[in-house]
Amino acid sequence: HSGHSAKPGTRMAHFNVKGNAMFPALCRELDIRFEQRGSLNVAFSEGDLPGLQKLLADGKANGVPGLRILEHDELHKLEPNLGPEALAAVWAPTAGIVCPFELVAALAESAAINGVAFHRAEGIASLHKDGETWIAVTTRGIEVRTRAVVNAAGLYADQLNNQVSAHKLEIIPRKGEYWMIDRTYANAFQHTIFMIPGPMGKGILVSPTVDGTVIVGPTALDVAEKEDTATTAAGLAKVLEVASHTWPSMPRNAFITTFAGMRAHLTSHDFVVGEAQDAPLFFNAAGIESPGLTSAPAIGQELAEQIAARLKAEKREFRAGRPPVVRFRNLDTPARAALAAKDPAFGRIVCRCETVTEGEVRDAIRRPVGARTIDGVQRRVRAGMGRCQGGFCMPRVMAILAEELGISPLEITKSGGGSKVLTGALHEEGGER
Repeated sequence: HSGHSAKPGTRMAHFNVKGNAMFPALCRELDIRFEQRGSLNVAFSEGDLPGLQKLLADGKANGVPGLRILEHDELHKLEPNLGPEALAAVWAPTAGIVCPFELVAALAESAAINGVAFHRAEGIASLHKDGETWIAVTTRGIEVRTRAVVNAAGLYADQLNNQVSAHKLEIIPRKGEYWMIDRTYANAFQHTIFMIPGPMGKGILVSPTVDGTVIVGPTALDVAEKEDTATTAAGLAKVLEVASHTWPSMPRNAFITTFAGMRAHLTSHDFVVGEAQDAPLFFNAAGIESPGLTSAPAIGQELAEQIAARLKAEKREFRAGRPPVVRFRNLDTPARAALAAKDPAFGRIVCRCETVTEGEVRDAIRRPVGARTIDGVQRRVRAGMGRCQGGFCMPRVMAILAEELGISPLEITKSGGGSKVLTGALHEEGGER
């Protein structure tokens, strides 16, 4: 996000614009695909035009560079698949697209390389202060003692904050549902297409992705359960109804999956970043809903500076980058042949839809903070994210996970916890069926 949709004077606006400016260099450092294509907020009626002027004014107040309004002819020349009702749009050239899964994995690898220890599949059961020391007890009964705590617990940030501070937070889970369209239509739009923002968010968008698919959504519905990521017939129908104004010829036969995500919406509708007033060395990064991903680099930098100042910490040498990543599908034929000759695992295709090799799957597992689940592999190398949605490659991915991790295939999960894929064997080893 460029930062023109955030209310001027808010922390959202500040961190959005600052984080946006950090993205090109960050993604180069981490070898992450990032395309600064720009976005369009489109007015589809005369009643929407004042909203465009407000976006433009807010963006200028927030310091967003390059904003301007495109009138009808220029708009349709840029995006010929836009619906005929589209009258004008605010163009934000600094907006971009990135794969959030790839970005988070890369950041985790960078953190691990620089000395961060990860405790996965482990939550915080309780948190309290003992003198100058914070004591966190994990769900596995492990006691962690630390001078400072950073509460970046997403949907659960209010629960951690409210254990230690009288300044209570309330996070409301806000669900957003999406459709995904096959890469056949990768060039349908060059920009991310937004409508005019409303009280519940930035509205339903149509956007290309760095992986060549197109996403359509999200809805915005406040729900009771923080883990309620189920899609609904009503929500998905709403997406199609609204997005049809943006893309009247949207190909209904090219949908390959649906999904839903949850936003950590604070009742104050602004980010809470910094040290809690009544809990020394407890730092919040709470309510980081959209534009949270864009804002994240700037929020991280701000918190690092605050914590370092409070602890009088000396700056350590930072190891930039991470181990090289092979993306077989992006290589030309000679490069593919040379790679397969060097390591035959890169000559064996596991996921045909996304052209992912066995070598890439094994590398995803072996890397710092490597994959441990089917979804973990999928989100690092895209095995299972194509048109068949894992129908062909999942058994092979499971077999590689079991071999690399030294566990039974019966222990492999889709996404951790109790999400085991297999329920049992048809027969005992060496026995009869």
